[in-house]
Amino acid sequence: MIIHRPLEELPVFRNAIITIGTFDGVHTGHQQIIRQLREEALRANGESLIISFHPHPRKIVGKSGEDIKLINTPEEKIELLSAFGIDHLVIVPFTEAFSQLTAEQYIRDFLFEKFHPHTVIIGYDHRFGKGRLGDYHLLEEGRNLYGYKLKEIPVHLLSEISVSSTRIRESIMLGDVETANQLLGYTYFFNGLVTEGNKLGRTIGFPTANLKIDDWEKILPGQGVYAVDAEFMTDPGKQLSGVKLAGMMNIGKRPTINNDDSQITIEVNLFNFDESIYGRTIRVFVKKYLRAEQKFNGLQELKEQLARDKAAAILVPQSNAPSIEAS
Repeated sequence: MIIHRPLEELPVFRNAIITIGTFDGVHTGHQQIIRQLREEALRANGESLIISFHPHPRKIVGKSGEDIKLINTPEEKIELLSAFGIDHLVIVPFTEAFSQLTAEQYIRDFLFEKFHPHTVIIGYDHRFGKGRLGDYHLLEEGRNLYGYKLKEIPVHLLSEISVSSTRIRESIMLGDVETANQLLGYTYFFNGLVTEGNKLGRTIGFPTANLKIDDWEKILPGQGVYAVDAEFMTDPGKQLSGVKLAGMMNIGKRPTINNDDSQITIEVNLFNFDESIYGRTIRVFVKKYLRAEQKFNGLQELKEQLARDKAAAILVPQSNAPSIEAS
């Protein structure tokens, strides 16, 4: 997949088959659109092309100070779309000036002049242009003027996309990662930098990697204990190592050992692993919620519960990677 950013440097696409959207999560509904996009590109001997935006449009035209949490970071979205076999991804800078394009200008100066689409695949309720006044019917009028074909995404699929995007975010925040993973079609993941902690876990036989998350827009699971897999990111290039380690994770305030109830920490215990990994970045695949975080009467009671958590986590099947063929 070729990634394009400056609109001034776009190439001439061959029979461009285009769809437009944020594609946050690249979930099962999106994957159906991608499959349709690829099939149409094959029929037209053309190139499949997704137009997406950064930052998220709601940051520009939404409520002031809106705190947007996204399923994927921009880098993760690129990685996922690349895995699904798209020819081109155009990441459009969504600026205040871009948001002020009228619907007619959007079709003429952006969609047609920049891409010369062979086919536009879009939903009947898609809105665009200043004030979101552009719609499917205006695109139909533009079809006759600019010569592109227009294909509608079925209503039932749009409903699935809308519901799943909302439900995925809600499910992750509530800790219901099993529902989120079913809707995503792959195991939800996030990346974290291993930082030095108080090393208390090592003294009770459960050493943990303390993780720092740099991207504030990335949505994270609610507090609790989870079964996870982890994979190291290799340097340079941030590629995955290909070796998954089973483990368990705690997200919370560590009430048994921490009197400061304001700080949330993320700790991962990797099974059958005891190496120094400070400064490494790991990808955590969150498979299943095991229990709520709780305060124990001392370290021995905590240790006994952690042993039960480990036994439960070991029984959870390995995380699965995204696959459009399986969706």
